[in-house]
Amino acid sequence: MPKLIRKLGEPGDLGWVVKSHAEIYAAEYGWGFAYEALITQIVSAYATEHDDAREAAWIAEVDGKRAGSIFCVRGPDEATAQLRLLLVTPDARGLRLGVELVDTCLAFAREAGYKRMVLWTNDPLVAARHIYLSRGFRLTGSEPHNMWGAELTAQTYEIDL
Repeated sequence: MPKLIRKLGEPGDLGWVVKSHAEIYAAEYGWGFAYEALITQIVSAYATEHDDAREAAWIAEVDGKRAGSIFCVRGPDEATAQLRLLLVTPDARGLRLGVELVDTCLAFAREAGYKRMVLWTNDPLVAARHIYLSRGFRLTGSEPHNMWGAELTAQTYEIDL
């Protein structure tokens, strides 16, 4: 079962990120069209505005098939990177792809000169939270919301690089 983490850039990668997030989160958490619209906006902004020196995205593959994603984009200021769109498909879970994707993202952010990284997630995403905490992220904020038709708690995490 060969695994690979590669830079995003092959035909279909952007569409796969949107489709996979929309389908998986709808099936697992009931998040609908509004969530898909958010993912579409994030991917579209990356596709049209990213700076190769300061931003990157990766696709995880298992047996030559896409199985995960992660993005590192500019945060709210020049010193801060933002981790976005971490996903591992259900059939690829348990292979440590999430850890490898987060480690790849952190290494890039350090090399790009960022001083810290932030991320925004939601409380049902327990496996992702476990990865973030194991890598040294700390919870810095939380607040309830129902943006996608369910009562959720948004969480903000940060790490000094």
